[in-house]
Amino acid sequence: MAARLLYLARNAEQDGDRETTPVGLSERGRRQATLLGERLRGVPFAAVHHGPLPRAAQTAELVARSLPGTPVYATELAGDHLPHDTDPAGLPPAYANLLGGYSAAERVDGPRVTAAAVRRFAAPPDGDEDVRELVVTHSFLIAWFVRHALDAPPARWLGLNQHNAGLTVIRFGSAGPPNLIAHNDVAHLPPELRATGLPPDYRV
Repeated sequence: MAARLLYLARNAEQDGDRETTPVGLSERGRRQATLLGERLRGVPFAAVHHGPLPRAAQTAELVARSLPGTPVYATELAGDHLPHDTDPAGLPPAYANLLGGYSAAERVDGPRVTAAAVRRFAAPPDGDEDVRELVVTHSFLIAWFVRHALDAPPARWLGLNQHNAGLTVIRFGSAGPPNLIAHNDVAHLPPELRATGLPPDYRV
């Protein structure tokens, strides 16, 4: 039976700590993205999809240089949005403050787009052939896909943190539940390029 192998990559490091301003990649981020592309060279992707923000688009562009002939598409489905309107009651202050920063519209629109992304990417393919797709996106959406694959409670997307240019792979087949093949893999990055995009005390 056919399966979809969904490759998820967080955008590489952005240029500066400006989460509220759309910016492209830092020099270190460009190296991360190039190495991610080399890691994926030879994978027969049907397509590369990326979110519309510059850091995701530039990551996808650099990765795609190692995937000649693979079509590349921008899509809001891979954008940086709140995946779930999680109730902050009882959560640690850092999570409660994060969730409290979203507007009422963002708490509606983000989960709506996320649900559409799950319908599009988190399912077996329609045909009889295996399909591999790469989605270059942001930490929250990857966390939501992992939570969805594990059938964990909705709030467990919180705390699933992704390295810049980290690679996650999930297999969706019709014969059973999704299989989490790899999560946050950074074997393609040398030590000095790892753990970016994470709080300093998360480095291991």
